Amino acid sequence: MSYAITKTLESDFQTASEKTRQALAAEGFGILNEIDFQATLKKKLDQEIPPYLILGACHPQSAYDSYQAEANIGVMLPCNVIVRALDNGKVEVSAIDPAAMMEPIANPDLNTIATSVGERLRKVIDQL
Repeated sequence: MSYAITKTLESDFQTASEKTRQALAAEGFGILNEIDFQATLKKKLDQEIPPYLILGACHPQSAYDSYQAEANIGVMLPCNVIVRALDNGKVEVSAIDPAAMMEPIANPDLNTIATSVGERLRKVIDQL
């Protein structure tokens, strides 16, 4: 099982980032946090990488349902979505596959929720 849902776009980084945010919102996800991974590595390690953004996406009802099924679920949340520039001028957008992420927990209630969230994230990626 792959751990990510991925699509490569013929787009500039800024446009891909905005489209990703819009597609997430259209599927009911909010962004809890945003990490400019490129800037962080430059600041902390003085290392240069292409633009790379990590979006901590959360579907509130699914997060609540997950909490109800497994109180420690917060260690696995939010669902990360990355937008990263590729060397060939394209942009890759990837989202965690929640089913793969929840597999080690072995809670059937979480599997159902993860499948639903995964379907939403696949719609997000397909819209791009």
